Amino acid sequence: MRKLSLLFACVLVAATTCAQGFTDYFADKTLRVDYLFTGNADKQEICLDELSSLPTWAGRRHRLSELPLQGNGQIVMRDKASGKTIYTTSFSSLFQEWLETDEAKTTTKGFENSFLLPYPLQPAEVEVTLLNPRRGVRATLKHTVNPDDILIHSKGTSHVTPHKYLLQSGTPEKCIDVAILAEGYTKEEMETFYQDAAIACESLFDHEPFKSMKKRFNIVAVTSPSEDSGVSVPRLGEWKRTAFSSHFSTFYSDRYLTTSRVKSIHDALAGIPYEHIIILANTDEYGGGGIYNSYTLTTAHHPQFRPVVVHEFGHSFGGLADEYFYDDDVMTDTYPLDVEPWEQNISTRKNFAAKWEDMVPQRTPIPTPTDQSEKYPVGVYEGGGYSAKGIYRPADDCRMRTNSYPTFCPVCQRAIQRIIDFYTK
Repeated sequence: MRKLSLLFACVLVAATTCAQGFTDYFADKTLRVDYLFTGNADKQEICLDELSSLPTWAGRRHRLSELPLQGNGQIVMRDKASGKTIYTTSFSSLFQEWLETDEAKTTTKGFENSFLLPYPLQPAEVEVTLLNPRRGVRATLKHTVNPDDILIHSKGTSHVTPHKYLLQSGTPEKCIDVAILAEGYTKEEMETFYQDAAIACESLFDHEPFKSMKKRFNIVAVTSPSEDSGVSVPRLGEWKRTAFSSHFSTFYSDRYLTTSRVKSIHDALAGIPYEHIIILANTDEYGGGGIYNSYTLTTAHHPQFRPVVVHEFGHSFGGLADEYFYDDDVMTDTYPLDVEPWEQNISTRKNFAAKWEDMVPQRTPIPTPTDQSEKYPVGVYEGGGYSAKGIYRPADDCRMRTNSYPTFCPVCQRAIQRIIDFYTK
């Protein structure tokens, strides 16, 4: 739902990096790295929390040193002996969103974050970096991972959460593995969860390009039980004991549904191959949230469940930005107008050639009038990224703008297809 996005230029992290085989540097296991992102609006820090090993690696085994998206943060793994970059990935975080709130000006907080990396055969240096909206470095941390460290916690070899596959197109090595988790469902309500997970899966593959690329996905439903039925709604004074402690009113926005208990999410998935996460909340309240390369969390029993889960997955999987905006006189500071956002579906036109310029028909008026949207399915429409002026979107309407629109616009479809290709080709 919030502030997520995508500059697709699949960039090499270092000019000296060259292609290498997965087995040259990695075992068929996952290194889970847990961090605490801490601080306030003035100062931020990254703290290493815990290292864990998981039985298999479900991520990509090619293009290891390339970034799929620029993201609001990046992780680089280097071989300790040679200094060579052997893996990199990108992400966004709830912590970085919180830094833009008024609360962050007066309060210091810490947020959990967990990331999946291939398990190195030899000692490796891991560097994690947080970026600000102007693409400057907010905080960075380097630490060494010794694969033989006896304090790396082995997880997922027993006590694996019960689960079943809704779609199994191939091995984790060849497919994108998406896990759907239950939040606010008791053990007695798991049949309802399986029905809801099937609806989420069906809704996703009703949309292009997921529909035509369905054979590149595995979808697994994971029955993570909660003590209470439902999720926490602070504005109603309702607090529930649930698997992942999610709640509405994140940052005092009533419909923003998130959780900061990220480690519990990943603990519930230990032993199950996964790369991307959808969490279904057992409530009919309206809301959700999607954080790039972290999770989608959405309500399962609101009438808008189907479009919302797809919209939020557009954030968490595709790195797409919100294309909606507020009243004509409302501006936000989410995206500086003199910096090109890293999202592929919004632009300040500071580097429009890197976005969808190649998809705009000749003689298209810029900005493109909304009353000519039928004539120009792809144009340069002003308003997006929460601001009415200075930020542009590629279509008058899109799944990333409204729940009523039935499809992703052509630019968002291309962006998602590029991500799927990156992971599977």
